[in-house]
Parts: sequence; C-alpha cells; structure tokens
Amino acid sequence: MKRPLILATNDDGIFAPGIKALVEVARELGDVIVVAPDSPQSGMGHAITISDPLRLKKVNPFNGIEAYECTGTPVDCVKLANSVLLKDRTVDLCISGINHGSNSSINIIYSGTMSAAMEASLVGIRSIGFSLLDYKIDANFENGKPFIKEIINYVLQNGIPKANLLNVNIPDLPTEDIKGIKVCRQADAMWVEEYTESKDPRNEKYYWLTGKFVNRDQGEDTDVWALKNGYISVVPSMHDLTKHEAIPGLKELEKV
Repeated sequence: MKRPLILATNDDGIFAPGIKALVEVARELGDVIVVAPDSPQSGMGHAITISDPLRLKKVNPFNGIEAYECTGTPVDCVKLANSVLLKDRTVDLCISGINHGSNSSINIIYSGTMSAAMEASLVGIRSIGFSLLDYKIDANFENGKPFIKEIINYVLQNGIPKANLLNVNIPDLPTEDIKGIKVCRQADAMWVEEYTESKDPRNEKYYWLTGKFVNRDQGEDTDVWALKNGYISVVPSMHDLTKHEAIPGLKELEKV
C-alpha cells in the first residue's frame, strides 16, 4: 500500500530537538518531508513574509529524510511546501512541533507552531500541532513519543471528524506517569503582561516582556485542567473566530 505523505514543520527551527523527535515518530508511519525555519520563530503567530524574498535550502539533519530550511516564518514554510515543493503531490497530514513549551489555551493565538499547522488546515490538509510543557533546549521528548505515534496514526486512519486541526499538549512527565489522553476544550485563560524597563550602554531605555499566565476557567473539561492533572490534552481547533451566539443580539445594528 502507498504510504501517506507527511509534511513536518515547527517554529523552533529545523535543527531543534523537538522536530527531530517528531520526525523520528512520523517516519515510522509515512513518507516525511520537512520544511522548517532556518532560525527560531517562536511567538510569530500567523505572520507571513511580504517584504523580503524567501529562500529554501536543502539540508540533511534527519538521516535520509528530504528536508529544507526556509528563511521565512512557520506559515511561510507551509505555504512554500504546499505551493512549490509539493504542488503536484497530495499531503495526507501536516505535523508541527514538537514545540518547546505549552501551546494550551490562549497560547494558540501567539504560537508559530500552531499557526503553521493551522495554515495547512486552511487548505484542507489534516494537521496536528504538538507541544511539550518544557521550555528547556535539552527537554526530554522521548516520554511523549508513544502517545504522539498513537495520535498521528489515529488521524491517518480516521481523519478528524468535523475538524481539520488538533492542538496537542504533553505534560512534562515520565511516560509511565502520563495518565492518558483527554479530548478537551480550550481553557479561558490569558497572559497578564508586564514590561521590565532598563537602560542599554548608551543610556537609552529598552523594555523586556514578562508576565504570568492566569487561568480564569475552573472547568474540568479544559486543556489546562488536563495537563495539570497528568493528561495529554487534545483540542480540536478552528480558524473561524466568529462569536456566533452574539450575532442575533446585534441584528438591530444592521442597515440593509
């Protein structure tokens, strides 16, 4: 049987440990091609490059897997892969990650990892973004691999009913301590930002973004709850930002 074609990308850069771990899993399940940024692009969200040319360079960090580093954003990587490198082929699945750090709750808005997966879903490609709740460069990605393989294989075999995109977050726990997988909703949470002010050697002010994550949602059906309680969270996500239930209440605003 023909093996599925899997596009892999990320936002931490093509040489990041997370994408190496993801490709190691994916290559067992299909033919993988990697297109990822040539440098870290965390927090880029759905940014695209419109004022500079984009370049692709073939590299070989994955032991025989076809791979290209891109000078653009994570979304640029997916666009180029779909429109140039794979324009005459059908991509069966796009996987993004494994991100260093959480992309649960509101983090999906800022995440380059999730925006890359979302870009693929926009053109009808089933997509999964994977994140590990460990920001360290030497994070241990091995513990989540059995679950990642299970989720990828499920989507390849069954699709994503009524959706095209999954946001998967993995707690930073040993494999035996991960309780399982929970399909959740996105928690109502937010970042409360602060800016630390300082001065550079020229005595000019600069600001460094800091802050804390505040969960305003006490539900036990959310991604934040699942992760806190030792589960992998799986959130079916979408790109329709309409607040549908607000439409009837605004009908008096219409002038037709």
